[in-house]
Order: sequence, then structure tokens, then C-alpha cells
Amino acid sequence: MTTNLTRPPGQRVPATAPALEVRGLVKHYPGVKALDGVDLVVRRNEVLGLAGENGAGKSTLLKALVGLVRPDAGEIWVRGEKVRLGSIADAADHGIGMVFQEQSLVPNLTAAENIVLGSEGPGVRHGIYRWNTMRRLAQEQLDKIGSHIDPLARTDSLSFADRQMVEIAKVLRIEERTSHPPVIILDEPTSVLESKEIETLFTQVRRLREFASVVFVSHRLDEVLDVCDRVAVLRGGRSVGEVPAADAAPAELHRMMIGSTGSDDHYHGAAAERPDEPRPRLVVRGLSGRTFRDVDLDVHAGEIVGIVGVHGSGREDVCRALFGAEPTTAGEVVLDGARLDLSGTRAACAAGIGYVPAERKTEGMVGPMSVADNMTLTKQGSRCTGPVVRPRKQAKLVDRWIERLSIRTPDRGTAIQRLSGGNQQKVVLARWLVAGDVRLLLLDHPTRGLDVGARSEVYRLLRELAGQGVAMVLLADSLEEAIGMSDRIVVMSDGRATTEVAAPADGKPTPLDLVKEMV
Repeated sequence: MTTNLTRPPGQRVPATAPALEVRGLVKHYPGVKALDGVDLVVRRNEVLGLAGENGAGKSTLLKALVGLVRPDAGEIWVRGEKVRLGSIADAADHGIGMVFQEQSLVPNLTAAENIVLGSEGPGVRHGIYRWNTMRRLAQEQLDKIGSHIDPLARTDSLSFADRQMVEIAKVLRIEERTSHPPVIILDEPTSVLESKEIETLFTQVRRLREFASVVFVSHRLDEVLDVCDRVAVLRGGRSVGEVPAADAAPAELHRMMIGSTGSDDHYHGAAAERPDEPRPRLVVRGLSGRTFRDVDLDVHAGEIVGIVGVHGSGREDVCRALFGAEPTTAGEVVLDGARLDLSGTRAACAAGIGYVPAERKTEGMVGPMSVADNMTLTKQGSRCTGPVVRPRKQAKLVDRWIERLSIRTPDRGTAIQRLSGGNQQKVVLARWLVAGDVRLLLLDHPTRGLDVGARSEVYRLLRELAGQGVAMVLLADSLEEAIGMSDRIVVMSDGRATTEVAAPADGKPTPLDLVKEMV
């Protein structure tokens, strides 16, 4: 670790110095200027919201603050001290910790091991784990956020939401690691949490404010305004302004993010005209599996059917089962009159079924591979003539979809991991469209982690596909999204499809209507 001091050694840091300050931060990537002179101030004992569209520079800025990215120019100051952060350990030594959006846990370790990893302290003696002590240290952090996770449970046995709570407990260990008032960065911490878990998290964030500073990043602007004291906005890699949260509204933040007026009703729109077919395209009868049973479902061509339910309702596993990625024990699935083989994903792809997974980074894409290769990954025939790959054929096809979906990328050969979340998601969607044979599209939280503008683009694409006759099953990111996008909504509870709510001609159901059915 290298720390540059701009004051004489031993001189006290002014009590008025900000907890964290960024001055003119610049970062270039090939063909992209991710940060273009960003300025940011995080005051002591405040929660600062950070807002911006996908590609605005938020992720690069956060990585610079925890030592994962080295800026090309600019300065980072911590409590009045100019620092260079070369690693996560450097950042932690200065009291900076981060909960990552895409999770950074080691799956084959226990929750306790992950929570204390790198700061085991009394949990290890002479290279040997003291399991009782490890469990106690982890339980102290889990208790702070009201979690009932078993500290000795293997991390890969936990749900995504529970793993997120382990991430939060892990970063809170920084309190024991440093004597400095910590700076805690929360990157999309609520993206997979239910309302009760979100409120627990917000209670913890407000507690952290008493002795720490918090940087809170979320695409849910109402959450930012609810829990933050101030909100700073990035656009195009630049700082474009800040507002006190008490004086701002989601529409104002949206305007600052995209440079024009916006609306919270961006997902609402007229239902697509669909073919008048008496027989549903998808017919599911008595489908049962590990977490669901006796599920019935009908979806017509050109129809979007939303499935809603609380965490553990089984809706995610139903979606995966329809793609052959989750084993089933009973039931029948028929697509356009033909019974589906649910033994694996290869059969589902061959039948014209596409699946957009919730965990985009780990299941939806291959990060080091190019945009072109990711887009044609499951439809090899779209870029081949017989067994031979035809680069020109692939290039022409990929360029057409890049243009059609307005995918922002330096070129088709750019690694997909270099793109913003919204553009990655559009590549994942394009994967199922390149061959033009998709009949059923399964969408598991397709807008998770996307900003307002990127979500709007995804919604427009889904409506266009519905107009072309593609049937869709949607697991929405929020009840409002499910209501705004769905023609019909199926409610799941305790592994069963309990209720179906139609979208009446004179209006749609309210979130409260659905909550009453879900619980």
C-alpha cells in the first residue's frame, strides 16, 4: 500500500475534512472514457446516494474507491489525506468497504468463513480454524441486520437474497478492522430483496450513519430518496449535480440522469395486438418440482403473463423448469400442440424457447468473450455454414442487432464484460432473437440492475416481440413492473399458483391487490 500525505507527518486531520473526497477522477478504457473528471464529496455521518444511467461511470468510480481500478488522473482523499488505493486491502485499511452488486462470496465456503475472510482475527490460531469463535464473530454481524442465516451453512446452498445478506454482514466487519470511522459502499444492495428485507437493510443503513458514512447506489430512485441525505448524479462519466434528498423527486433525478424529462410510468403502454388464436401457445398442467407443485399456466402467442410471489414462492424455479434447467417430478408442458422435453436446456432451445436469467453475470453471459460470440452462443447455425464458422456472416448479423437494439459498444469484438449492465442485458436478449425462431421467452427479472433509460429500452423491445407473436413469461423486478407490462398476472404462494388476475379494460390491479393475494 502506498499512501501520499499532503500534510506534515503527525499533523492532525481537520475535524471538518470530508470522510471521502474525489477530485477530477479520470479513467480511460479502449474506445471509452468511463470517468471524465468526476468530483464527489462524502461527508461524515451521512448517506450519499449515487445515481446515474448504466454506463454513466458509477461502477468504475466505485471500483476506484475500493482499489480495483487505478485512475489515469485525479485524486482520492480520505479524511483529509490524499491516498492511492491499489487493492481492496488498501481500501479496507483506510476504512472503505463495499457490498458488490454481483456478489463476491466464495461459494464452497460457509457463510461464517466468507464473513470473516481476510480479517479472521481470533477465529484462526496457528493456521487452524476455531469454529466456535468463527461462528460467534459471524453471528455478531448477522445479528446487526436481523438475519437468521446459519453461519455454518455453505454459501452455495443459500438463495440469492440470503447471499446478499451475507455480503452485507461481511462488509460490516470493517468496523472491527479499522479504528477509522468507516465508509461503507452499497452497490445495488436491494436488487433481490423483498420489502421486509429492504426495510431491515434501511434500518441498518440509518444505524451506520451514526458512526460511519455510506455511499448508496440503486436504480430504484424512490429508495435513494428514502434512505439518503444527499444525491449525487453522474452522466456520461461526469458529475452533473447533486440535490438534497428531502427536496428532490424521482422525476427530477431522472431528468438529471438522462438530460431530459422523464416519468415513473415508463413501463406502461398499450398492450400489443396479438394473433387471435383459440389455443394457447404454452399449456402447463400439474407441473411439480422441488419447490413447486401442481402449477397450471396458459400463455397465448403475443401475450405477456407475469408471475408474482414473495421470496420462496417457487416462481423462479417454475421459470427454470420450463427451460429444462430445473428438474420436474410431475406434470406436462405443451408448446404449440407438441409436448415438450424438459430433460435439459438443449431441448428447450431446439423447441424455440429462450431464457433470460436473473443472474446475468454468472448464467447469462461469458464475460471474457466478445459481444459477437455471446450473441450467437446458443444459435451456432446463425453464424455457420454447415460446421464452418463464417466470420462475415456473423459480423453482418451481429452488427444488425447492435444497431437495431442500440447496443452501446466500441465494436462487436469488445468483451461483453466491458459493457454497462443495460447493454449486456440487450446482448443477452439478442441471443434469442438472432435466429428468428423463438416462440416462448422466459424472462427472470430482465430489468434487474438497469437504470430508468435502459429499462425503458427493454420494455419497448418486449412489446415489439409481443407484437410479433412471441409468448412471454415475466418474473418482474417489482409489482409495478408486473402490472405495467403484463396482460395477465398469476400469483404464486408456497409453491402453488393460487390466483390469476386479469388486466381489465378499465384499469389494472394495484400493488396492494397483488400483495393481498401473495401473502
